[in-house]
Amino acid sequence: MASARQGALQGLKVVDLTRVLAGPLCTQMLADHGADVVKVEPPAGDETRKLAPPLTPSRQSAYFAALNRGKQSISLDLSKRDGQDVLHALLRDADVLVENFVPGTLERWGLGYEQALAARYPRLVMCSISGFGADGPLGGLPGYDAVLQAACGLMSINGSADSGPTKLGIPVVDHLTGYAALSGILMALRARDRDGRGQRVEATLYDTAISLLVPHAANWLSSGECPAPLGSAHPNIAPYDKFCAADGEVFIGVVNDGQFRRLCQAIGRPDLVADPRFADNAQRVRHRDALTARIEAALGGQRAAPLADTLMQAGVPAAVVNDVAAALNHPHTAHRQLLVRKGRYTGLRAPMRLLGTPACPGREPPELDQDRAAVLARVRPSSADDAGPAIDRQEVPMK
Repeated sequence: MASARQGALQGLKVVDLTRVLAGPLCTQMLADHGADVVKVEPPAGDETRKLAPPLTPSRQSAYFAALNRGKQSISLDLSKRDGQDVLHALLRDADVLVENFVPGTLERWGLGYEQALAARYPRLVMCSISGFGADGPLGGLPGYDAVLQAACGLMSINGSADSGPTKLGIPVVDHLTGYAALSGILMALRARDRDGRGQRVEATLYDTAISLLVPHAANWLSSGECPAPLGSAHPNIAPYDKFCAADGEVFIGVVNDGQFRRLCQAIGRPDLVADPRFADNAQRVRHRDALTARIEAALGGQRAAPLADTLMQAGVPAAVVNDVAAALNHPHTAHRQLLVRKGRYTGLRAPMRLLGTPACPGREPPELDQDRAAVLARVRPSSADDAGPAIDRQEVPMK
């Protein structure tokens, strides 16, 4: 086998002005694949540094550590000239700038893309991440993941009739926005390869949350019926739900008639195939409650893990409803090398996998302002001289 080449983004220089989740996740994935990422933090640091407990073995917030490996950290007050001078020094040879300030903040500081950066750094790709974008009825307003889940209808289709609308257990809007930002940056870099010009990329939590309404938006656009929460069931498919077994729950996903026949055979209810109420998916959706009752009656005395294994071996997609610990301890998680270990640090690798230029996650996440000397040393001496007091390590307290 040929030896692996360097990371796909080796040589790419990224200035990261982001905090919390979507932006740091995006830049961590860039770093994992070889990009040189400098995380510029405000004097108080990224907010997630304080979102603890729990703490990692190195006494960092676990939340912060999950999103910031492989980066250097310098703390700058970008509202002040000293901090801005250092930022400009970094941007002289940067390929990408990622920021997630409230829209208008960089412009207020004289650092807006169209206002100041595009002409000065024509090859720069700048990605702006925000809640709602800069304009429109909600433009410029702050946004967090759960707020967008509520505003964009995601909560309304999550949960059950008994629970009512429920926030998803993960910050799914933030996560996908990080991937949207990553995709936009890589496309902009590809365009720059073609024509030599950078551009501004935008990723908003609002756009991302609306894009997640599949198939519910299509269902409403086609039927006029507003989707309601179905628990773990699917609005267009049955049986596609979790079912109780003797010692836990099993999720069964049947998408076609062949899988339904195999399910019925495996659970000892081949007669269900001949029932006209379950003849095809449309009939199964219409008679969802009756079908669920019969499947649960057949599964009630069986243990969850052997049942899921039997169904999978029969070609019926199924899985035990695991908790987080069980999922991370699963042998397939180890086989897929989904945990990144660096010294005292353990985190999750990004899901994309490049076999020719594999990711090589960098060092454990930095302490606040840990790399001030190294970052300042890499900019030209004249730039450092112009930066004035910002070069003094005492100007910004260490954490």
